[in-house]
Amino acid sequence: MVLLDNDGFLLALTKMFQNTRSSGSVSITMKKYDGRTTKNNKDCPNDNLCLIRAATNNKKISTVLSNKEVTKFQMSYATLLRGNMDALKKHDKSKEKKPLKRKDV
Repeated sequence: MVLLDNDGFLLALTKMFQNTRSSGSVSITMKKYDGRTTKNNKDCPNDNLCLIRAATNNKKISTVLSNKEVTKFQMSYATLLRGNMDALKKHDKSKEKKPLKRKDV
């Protein structure tokens, strides 16, 4: 897994979306990150951090956000997602079965 800076992560994420446009998927996870690399390390900063990971079948990238960078990153991230959500397939509602209405006798 490659740890990138925030702008590098967004560029790599854009490339991942473009590479998987015809087939494939990109999974993105966000979680609270305390800055520790091992469980036994008690010396950790009290700064709120967020770890963001993105993965395809053959590539993994990640970045760490501090609470000061969240607003700028979130705006850029939302723009990136809006631009790459156009390849989604529409849900076909005609194949769903409607529940049968039952008459109580």
